[in-house]
Amino acid sequence: MKLNVNGKTQDIDVESDTPLLWVLREQLGLTGTKYGCGISMCGACTVHIDGVAQRSCVLPVSAVREDQKITTIEGLGVQQFHPVQDVWAEIDVPQCGYCQSGMIMAASSLLAQNSDPSDDDIRRGMGNICRCGTYPRVIEGIKKAAKQLRANAESGGQDANA
Repeated sequence: MKLNVNGKTQDIDVESDTPLLWVLREQLGLTGTKYGCGISMCGACTVHIDGVAQRSCVLPVSAVREDQKITTIEGLGVQQFHPVQDVWAEIDVPQCGYCQSGMIMAASSLLAQNSDPSDDDIRRGMGNICRCGTYPRVIEGIKKAAKQLRANAESGGQDANA
């Protein structure tokens, strides 16, 4: 089968029930997407499928069509960092960092759908688990990235999602 991953068509040969996470990590070598719980609860495995955050640990590869665009953390902000990535580094959001690729992917998808989220919107929209408990910094980071994205849009700047 073929998958569109980070803008490139990839030929893969796996069983149809193989979780997308393992295709990304083991077949394609994209190890930024992490295995956390294996039951779609923690969000460490979050990727975008056509711009929407999806948990890849329980999603069979056969559920993804060839025409759908899969974006992993390696494909987000390739030309320049996505504002979420910039802010994450700027305000030191992660502690250990293991869950952060999933957090960044979920946050960038949330902001693509809601350009000015409230704290409650962020709490409802994220759902990722961080054992280090950096949730206050995650909320601060998302709000700061939202402000940066809005400023980029107002100035006619390019969205780093492309």
